[in-house]
Amino acid sequence: MTSLPEPVPNGKKLGLVIDLDTCVGCQACATNCKEWNTSGHLAPLPDFKPYSAGTEGVWFNRVHSYEAGEGEAGRTVHFPRSCLHCEQPACVTVCPTGASYKRAEDGIVLVNTETCIGCGLCAWACPYGAREMDEDAGVMKKCTLCIDRIYNETIPEAQRQPACVLTCPTRARHFGDLGDPDSAVSKLVRERGGYDLMPELGYKPVNKYLPPRKRAVAEAPPREAEPRKEEIANPLLRWMDKVLSR
Repeated sequence: MTSLPEPVPNGKKLGLVIDLDTCVGCQACATNCKEWNTSGHLAPLPDFKPYSAGTEGVWFNRVHSYEAGEGEAGRTVHFPRSCLHCEQPACVTVCPTGASYKRAEDGIVLVNTETCIGCGLCAWACPYGAREMDEDAGVMKKCTLCIDRIYNETIPEAQRQPACVLTCPTRARHFGDLGDPDSAVSKLVRERGGYDLMPELGYKPVNKYLPPRKRAVAEAPPREAEPRKEEIANPLLRWMDKVLSR
């Protein structure tokens, strides 16, 4: 089985912060992720029967939508899901060949497709459903945080972010070093009460989720009081009111 690297004091923990309040479920993150990674580090990402029923394929990022709450307090929550690059990833420790591994320098969890045998143990061990089996290649694939992009010095520095972050139209996705308490993403997690997904499992996901903000329920507008008879100035209207009120 594969061992985890020794923790680096004050080391990098690159990851994502996802805002569930502003995600609109547009699927732009999933689409751009697919586009970039189809020719990227773990390319290709196959599709099977893409234009017919029963379509299948490899997607590193998926967005699920749920209805939460009841009545006027109810709302639709869009929940993006991908690898969380855990500090204690079970997908790594169960790998019999060492194909799944965690980088000590930045905490990113990757798969070496040259040594992966497609046994699927990592997929069984991951409680977040983040592993994707490439049936064509017979190997496991997953989100890489666009490692071939974030370290690519031929790309302008402002664009050295994961494809999903760059394409999000509502800025619901944020990328940075969650090991640095002074980073923008760490401050965002503190300010908004960001949390781990299923923390009780002890895998310590690096990626965080920001909860939806509470929305005030609109109060019904006050009903206008009917005018009193003495307030009706027109004599004809006073007479009509008297007759109709009988």
